[in-house]
Amino acid sequence: MSRVTSRTHGTVVASLLVALAGSACAGPEQPATAPELAIGAAAPEFKLKGADGAVHALADYKDAKAVVVVFTCLSCPFARAYEERTIALARDYAGRGVQVVAVMPNDPSIVPADAPAKLKARAEEMKYPFPYLIDETQAVATAFGAKVTPHVFLFGPDRKLAYRGRIDDETDPTKVTTHDLKKALDQVLAAEPVATASTKAFGCTIKWKKGKAS
Repeated sequence: MSRVTSRTHGTVVASLLVALAGSACAGPEQPATAPELAIGAAAPEFKLKGADGAVHALADYKDAKAVVVVFTCLSCPFARAYEERTIALARDYAGRGVQVVAVMPNDPSIVPADAPAKLKARAEEMKYPFPYLIDETQAVATAFGAKVTPHVFLFGPDRKLAYRGRIDDETDPTKVTTHDLKKALDQVLAAEPVATASTKAFGCTIKWKKGKAS
């Protein structure tokens, strides 16, 4: 876990953090050979099966004005704390040409809570307004340099990386002081430079397959 916070999103998130942080957030670190994608770099192509059973590719969203890729999962209390905010952001910005894509990078043999059947059930329960993709080989997470869940990567209309890092600065939505992703999105949509292009993502470390981590 790259950040610990005592302030949480109400009673539910507080319980999740206490009960799950120790087991869900511990795990092998990402291979040292996979740094975070550089600002200005082209979006790595991907083609992944979704929780809906369909195959989704980056090329499917060629008409979007911006694409937000969120590495997330069900097992991490930090990711769950941001679930509703991610849903709201996807709905709020859909009319402005923004496509949100969620990617689950964990090895479910390490965290069974992230098994495909559970992802499908959760996506249907919450009516996700975005595809929820499964990075079975973890090649996409490695290409992006994703470190934790949640970890976001925002690409502009040219599909160059405009922002990477956290969604905002606090798991408790009532205590947020900086809406980092929203600010970056607004600047990208206004064809303006992103003032703060990189922030440090915080959450649970990605659970890498055995032998993949250094």
